[in-house]
Amino acid sequence: EVHLVESGGGLVQAGGSLRLSCVVSGLSFDDHAIAWFRQVPGKEREGISSISTSDMSTYYEDSVKGRFTISSDNAKNTVYLQMNSLKPEDTAVYVCALGVVGPADGYYEGPRPYEYDYWGQGIQVTVSS
Repeated sequence: EVHLVESGGGLVQAGGSLRLSCVVSGLSFDDHAIAWFRQVPGKEREGISSISTSDMSTYYEDSVKGRFTISSDNAKNTVYLQMNSLKPEDTAVYVCALGVVGPADGYYEGPRPYEYDYWGQGIQVTVSS
């Protein structure tokens, strides 16, 4: 059975940093795509970053580009999201997801929820002003 477990969320002041982790178990980590989505009540789930574990190619949505960094440690089946210069508008539940379509694929426009088969439970990130 496949499981994704997020950790590292919490409360931080604006301008601060957090590092989220997503540990995947139950399948081979190689040749997959891991994405981070975030969810705010009343809004659609937003795909903000993804990585292809085959070649470590990455994608960032414009609102996080230059502030967030996604990385993968394939030996640990873990993907990280380093979040710097956090803003109050980054406040959301952050969820990692695993699929097969990612930045390594042609004409990639960012993570779409329907492309991901397995999901974590989500973790709260709150940025105070």
